[in-house]
Amino acid sequence: MDVMDGAVPVELLVLACAAVAAPLLVDRVERWVRLPSVVVEIVLGIVIGPQVLGLVQAHALFEVVSQLGLAMLFFLAGYEIDFRAVRGRPITLASLGWVLSFVLAGGGLALAGVDAVLILAIGLCSTALGTILPIARDSGLLAGPVGPYLMAVGAVGEFAPIALLALFYSEGQHSGRTTLVILLVGLAVAAAAFGSLRRSARVSRLLSATMGTSAQLAVRLSVLVLLAAVLLAAEVGVDIALGAFAAGVCMHVLLSALDEREEALVQSKLDGIGFGAVVPVFFVYTGVTFDLDQLLGSPLALVLIPVFLAAFAVVRGVTTFAVFARVLDRPQRGVLAAFAATELPIVVVAASTAAERGLVDESVAAAMIGAAMLSVLLFPLIGLRWARMDTRAVSAEAI
Repeated sequence: MDVMDGAVPVELLVLACAAVAAPLLVDRVERWVRLPSVVVEIVLGIVIGPQVLGLVQAHALFEVVSQLGLAMLFFLAGYEIDFRAVRGRPITLASLGWVLSFVLAGGGLALAGVDAVLILAIGLCSTALGTILPIARDSGLLAGPVGPYLMAVGAVGEFAPIALLALFYSEGQHSGRTTLVILLVGLAVAAAAFGSLRRSARVSRLLSATMGTSAQLAVRLSVLVLLAAVLLAAEVGVDIALGAFAAGVCMHVLLSALDEREEALVQSKLDGIGFGAVVPVFFVYTGVTFDLDQLLGSPLALVLIPVFLAAFAVVRGVTTFAVFARVLDRPQRGVLAAFAATELPIVVVAASTAAERGLVDESVAAAMIGAAMLSVLLFPLIGLRWARMDTRAVSAEAI
């Protein structure tokens, strides 16, 4: 199909309409249930996709835009991390919790006699930081006592699985270990360069001076770093999510030279580019390409959906709830556990990779992705309910 044959522009318009319709639908149903926008975007993608209405078909152009959306999602997740806030106890406990999750997932899969233990364990141990951040930020959780711990749990739960996927399942001319070394060296050089730039008075002045002009150096530099990191990751054969996440971390280091007002302004502009444009395309297109027939046509897949959903809750949720027992009260740990068990982008990558390499049946991969979609729908709602319980408890104590 040629990009300009008429069908693709119309389908792209349908994709855009679905992205715009999602927050409108969320607002309409908010009086009954508070749905994350990404859930509605995925559902709308399924509806307009080839297996329901057939308004949008899979296409290389949409795949490119979708991958840019995925990269931007991980970039914003990395950019959001404030290492000054999460260092010390938050990052230590988050790392301990993730290791326990990985051991629990791997041990459970091995006892169940599953062949693809490693890649499925990686998927089960992930946390959708880029997906939960907008929900946590909009609800005020990041500004509260749970905020640093939520950020630490999300950062470890996003970075560690990506690194393991790069180490063991990279594609290209390099081995997994060589690939990871090359990428880490490249990122170390980038971090050193950003550190030098940050200390440059001229760069700081230019970043501030162009904030309100058409030059927009901070935004342009962010996009450049994102594209460079994604290309580096693709060149060495690892998933673009790793490069994008690291790029976001590096840009946060560089732009922290700005004052708080300017840094918030840059954050707002990057959010506008990401969550206002390309990130919704990723979620809608995820729904478009989701194999609904494979899921509904397989009794095994239908049985495995609640199994995987329960596994997410136990592997990430229960371990997180237990590890943070000494630093957070019960409602706060409930919030943290529910958000920690919310998974999607890395599950999509891990399950798709496993199916493509013949490590698992396609119905199993579809069930895992379906369960991850449900986790985005259910677990943040549970977390927000825990948060309201915590708020009521604090109010009662104040009285």
